[in-house]
Amino acid sequence: MPLLSVVIPVFNERDTVENIVRRVAAVPVDKEIVLVNDCSTDGTDEVLARLASGPGIRVMSHPVNRGKGAALRTGFAACTGDIVIVQDADLEYFPEEYPSLIEPIVEGWADVVFGSRFLGAKHRVLNYHHYLANKLLTFLSDLSTNLNLTDMETCYKVFKREVIQSIPLKQDRFGFEPEVTAKIARRKLRVFEVAISYNGRTYEQGKKIGVKDAFQALWCIARYAWFD
Repeated sequence: MPLLSVVIPVFNERDTVENIVRRVAAVPVDKEIVLVNDCSTDGTDEVLARLASGPGIRVMSHPVNRGKGAALRTGFAACTGDIVIVQDADLEYFPEEYPSLIEPIVEGWADVVFGSRFLGAKHRVLNYHHYLANKLLTFLSDLSTNLNLTDMETCYKVFKREVIQSIPLKQDRFGFEPEVTAKIARRKLRVFEVAISYNGRTYEQGKKIGVKDAFQALWCIARYAWFD
């Protein structure tokens, strides 16, 4: 069985990160867990210091806050597994679904897998406007990349390690999503989508992505589709 590298960017997730690491560790696949602390200020570093002693767990830190994309670059560079998956440190996604997410790569069908929240799996009902924004960004991304994805903004992106380590990434925040999607498309990689469950949280519960990031995503869709 291939070794799975789970990259978890962490910023101010003191209340959830230990739970998500426990759930990731319980998934019955060979794995390493790479946590990147993006200069948390809420006591997350103390939780990560405890977790660092666990088997197969590595903790890396940024001295200043740089954003999710920057934390992912740090984590990707440190991966040694055959397959790499992105895992958020909150509890919106379900690590228990890793086996179905990595299957297309394990079976030799795909180079990249996107987990889609919009293909019919169970999900928490939340803000319709946020749903529309996700669908609009995916539509514009698909229009520019000629991919027929249903969820470009999903957290769950899975890569062959040599694929993600060969893609030069620049975006420090949530622009990572459209940037990596465009660069995958330009490389003509084999992409699969797999239905995933989603337990979205509200802004009151700590959700971080906002309107500013939506406009940044629009800019990234245009930049990386045509100019970079």
